[in-house]
This record gives sequence, structure tokens and C-alpha cells, in this order.
Amino acid sequence: MEKTNFNVINLLNAIKYPTLTEKSSRLYSNFQYTFIVNKTLTKSQIKFILEKLFEINIISVNTCNLPVKTRRVGKSIGKRSRYKKAYIQLKKGETISNIFN
Repeated sequence: MEKTNFNVINLLNAIKYPTLTEKSSRLYSNFQYTFIVNKTLTKSQIKFILEKLFEINIISVNTCNLPVKTRRVGKSIGKRSRYKKAYIQLKKGETISNIFN
């Protein structure tokens, strides 16, 4: 991904959605946010995209690739696909406004 030319639609497609779990809600008090992102993105690309989209300063980005999980609904058994989760740490005092709207 080039840092000079960027398209907002392509940036939004790379960052799929923010996560809202118990763990992520506890991290908000420490200025940390979690996002589900495209599996091919690197930490520096995630940092660049989020800084451009939300106009924030990011201190660090941690990522993890979550494993395949089997799910059962009635008689049928299926598998949930793999995905990548990114944890970002913002500078003290900064927040991402309207993230869940």
C-alpha cells in the first residue's frame, strides 16, 4: 500500500469493523481499541490506515490471527473462518469518537 495515494473506500474495506466485547470495553479506559482487519495487512499499514481515517495518533499496534472454530447449529456442523484482530494504543487523552454509530 502506497502512503502517498490512498482512497477512502479502499481504506474502509481493509478495516472491517470494530469489536465490542467485554475485553475490548475494558481496554477503552486505557485508550486501546480493537478492530477486525484484513488478514493481509501489516502493523504499519493498519497504523497508517487508522491514522488517516480517524485523524488520531497511534502509539502501538498489536495483532493476532485467530484460529478456525467449529460451530454447531442443530444437526449441522460448520466452521467459522479465520480472521485477524488488531489492538491499537492511542496517545493519552485521545479517543475515537462515533466508533459504534
